[in-house]
Amino acid sequence: MLIKDRMTRNPICVTPETNILDALDLMKRHRIRRLPVKEGTKLVGIITELDLLKLSPSPASSLSIWELKYLVAKMAVKEGMARDVITVGPEDTIEKAALLMRDNKIGGLPVMAGNELVGIITETDIFDAFVDMLGIRRGGTRISLHVEDKPGAMAALSDVIRDLGFNIISAVAFTPQDKKAQVVFRLEGNKLDGLLEQLKKVGAEVLHVETNH
Repeated sequence: MLIKDRMTRNPICVTPETNILDALDLMKRHRIRRLPVKEGTKLVGIITELDLLKLSPSPASSLSIWELKYLVAKMAVKEGMARDVITVGPEDTIEKAALLMRDNKIGGLPVMAGNELVGIITETDIFDAFVDMLGIRRGGTRISLHVEDKPGAMAALSDVIRDLGFNIISAVAFTPQDKKAQVVFRLEGNKLDGLLEQLKKVGAEVLHVETNH
C-alpha cells in the first residue's frame, strides 16, 4: 500500500506569520493536530497542537489579562514550528512512513511530490491502513503459529489451508525477540475441524486461535 492511497490531499496550511490562536482555531474547527507551514509555495516547517500550547502563556503567569492578550496577539507560528521537516513522497510505502514516525517520535509527515506539498499522512492514517491490511474488520478466524524459519514454510501452511477450503484474508510473518518465526493467518471459513491438526503435521506449533463473527 502506498502513501498516496492513504494521505489527506491538499492539507490545510498556515504561514510563519499566522497567529498562534488562529492556528489553534484552525486545528479545532477541522479536528486536526498539525499544520504544514508554507511561505508562498515552499514548505518551511510544521507545527503541532502541542507546539502551539507550549507557546501559550502559563495560567500561573504574573502578567495581567491585558498583558497576556497583547503577548498572545504578537506570537506567530514561526516561533514554535519545527523547521527541519521530515517528509515522504506519494509513491513511498505505508511501512516507510510508519518507520519514520516511530524512529523520530512524530505523529505526521508532509507528503511532497518534488517541491510541491501534495498531502499529509498521520499516525491515524497508518493505524487505519494496517487495520485494513490485516483484514481485522472482516472477522474470520485468527490463528497464530510458531514455524521453522526456512524456505517453503509459509507455502506448506498455505497449501494445508487451501486444501481444507479456507480463504486467507491476511497473512503476516515476523520474527520476535525469541528468534523463532511466527505466522499469523486470518481465515475465512466455518469449520476448524482438522485444520489445526494438519497444520501441526507440517511443523507448526499452534499458539492462539480466535474466531470473530
